[in-house]
Amino acid sequence: MLSIAHRHAVRGFRRTALRPLALAALLLLAPAAMAQQATDQPIEQQMSPEQFRAAGLDKLSTQELANLNAWLNKTLEVETTKAASLAKDKVETENRGFLSFGSDDPIVGRIDGEFRGFGRGRTWTLDNGQMWEQTDDASLAGVRLDAPQVSIAPGIGNAWYMAVKGYNTRAKVRRTK
Repeated sequence: MLSIAHRHAVRGFRRTALRPLALAALLLLAPAAMAQQATDQPIEQQMSPEQFRAAGLDKLSTQELANLNAWLNKTLEVETTKAASLAKDKVETENRGFLSFGSDDPIVGRIDGEFRGFGRGRTWTLDNGQMWEQTDDASLAGVRLDAPQVSIAPGIGNAWYMAVKGYNTRAKVRRTK
């Protein structure tokens, strides 16, 4: 049976872990839904009659209006695809380490401040703002480095491992921020 504190920690993890996925889904689906809604209606139905006349569109022939609608729909589709791709990339980049997004590329950065070796429970902040905590018993004693370069690579599942440049020891870590 789980303690109350453990149940709250698990619930908190689920909430934290699911937020990036929910945000990613929202960012990816909203532009597509808006684009689909916009392309379902020609411009003359999206504008009020006053706006349509004020823009001079009432002077266009039926064919010219059809060409304008085709161009607007194509442009909207291209721009929506670009925006969705940029949003997806941003969500994946900002949330790497919380969840596995399929990239095997390591996160490379520098530790802000001094590194005094590995030890369970130690935390480090990287120059990109990410915070990582060691979760295993790996040790690297007697090391004192100022702002060393580190590489944090995904393992199996959602496991991540930090290595300090110039040393072979890796520590299992989890992203906290």
